[in-house]
Amino acid sequence: MEELLRTTDPTLIPFATALLAGEDIDCFPLDVNMSIIEGSIGAIPRRLMVLAEDLERARRVMRDNGIEPYEPSGWP
Repeated sequence: MEELLRTTDPTLIPFATALLAGEDIDCFPLDVNMSIIEGSIGAIPRRLMVLAEDLERARRVMRDNGIEPYEPSGWP
């Protein structure tokens, strides 16, 4: 699994999941229940994962809908 999206916006993960479902791309949200630990302040980012072979197509779907996908930065 590869990380496609990382956000503190609670509405973005469900929206992105719906967009990906419309393109038949399977995804898996992580950290969605972290509000129990953090007290619902939204400080811990939620992540959306996709299969490695779907990553580029999923990134294109995100960009086409105005969502900037997560791009890991390399080590300095």
